[in-house]
Amino acid sequence: MDVSTPTSKSSATTASLASTQTSASNTSLTLFDRSGNPRAMLNSSEMTAFRTALASTMLFKKRANVHDVTVFGAGKQAYWHIRLALLLRGPDIHHLNIINRDFERVHQLLEKLYDPDSAPSTFNPDPNHVPTYRRASGSEEGSTGKETQHQYLHRPKIQILTPGHGEYPRLLHATLRSSSVLFLCTASPTPLFPAPILTNPEGRKKGRYIAAIGSLSPLATELHPDILRQNVAPEHGHRHFHKHAKQSGAVVVDSVEKALKEGGEVVQAGLGPDQVVEIGELVMLKRDAERRRRECLAGKGLMEAEGLDTGGVELGECEMNRREKTEKARRGSSGKKEKHHEGENKAHKSLIEWLVKGNVIYKSVGLGLTDVVVGGDLVRIANERSIGTRIDNF
Repeated sequence: MDVSTPTSKSSATTASLASTQTSASNTSLTLFDRSGNPRAMLNSSEMTAFRTALASTMLFKKRANVHDVTVFGAGKQAYWHIRLALLLRGPDIHHLNIINRDFERVHQLLEKLYDPDSAPSTFNPDPNHVPTYRRASGSEEGSTGKETQHQYLHRPKIQILTPGHGEYPRLLHATLRSSSVLFLCTASPTPLFPAPILTNPEGRKKGRYIAAIGSLSPLATELHPDILRQNVAPEHGHRHFHKHAKQSGAVVVDSVEKALKEGGEVVQAGLGPDQVVEIGELVMLKRDAERRRRECLAGKGLMEAEGLDTGGVELGECEMNRREKTEKARRGSSGKKEKHHEGENKAHKSLIEWLVKGNVIYKSVGLGLTDVVVGGDLVRIANERSIGTRIDNF
């Protein structure tokens, strides 16, 4: 990444940037300091894929089951989703399935992932050749006897599937049914798989986290609209003959306004504002979570720890019905307060159960603001490590 920074730097930066989409190439990001002077210029094509994967993995990090991860695509988005998934939950991932039209491109992705310095340009068909990603961990020692710098990446069992395979429909069906996480990272204008695989009774038994980030317009969709429609359908109070994973009645998005206008899956499913929820309403950054954690513990005493951990992002504690709680507590009796708190706790537990174990669909449309925030951090890190090209008195 080329970074150009002037001699004087400001820790607070602003930028003029149109929202870029996930597959943008040869794009740049220019950051300015508070005085309007250029602070840095970055190649943003890689960074955009990185920040999109960062958002997708916020909810992924909290999932109870990530044993089988399936990724559609083999570009930069797929690379960063796989890389972050392995960094965040590597030991928990038992199978990694990559589905793409071009086998060679998947091979190159995996070689770059595990051995970026010597990734081949073409696939070697020699049966005696064992690609880096097929080797057991610790088997890549060099002449010094030390492990390569990417040995820390977990190595799950890897399956590569292409539509050209003679049994593709059957293998696709079996792979999706067993998957607990789906990352859709393609530019496909049409659904990547038939809806019934996930919408019929057998397909609904397993709770899945699905992140769809590839469609670029209201006319394109990677995920069949029927899957979204079923996911937002209200739960009924009576017992179902067929058991299914919990759903919430909403699709998670990064921007409600943009998703309703530009998100192909959301638009084609005909979802309304009350059927989408922004990811910012469900998670908190660590600095906010620590403060909210103390407030929650002080207000509730002993509280179950669903959604809490020691770092990263936190599932939204004490956020459900927060305004209603304040209003009702002011005018209600002590009995009503207690009843309200019980209802709030129930709603909170239901929310956490859905986010951790239920069927969760996240649709990303891309926000330029995230480029600015991530870009600012990258420049800070580059300055600390003396990385990039500096132009004095620019």
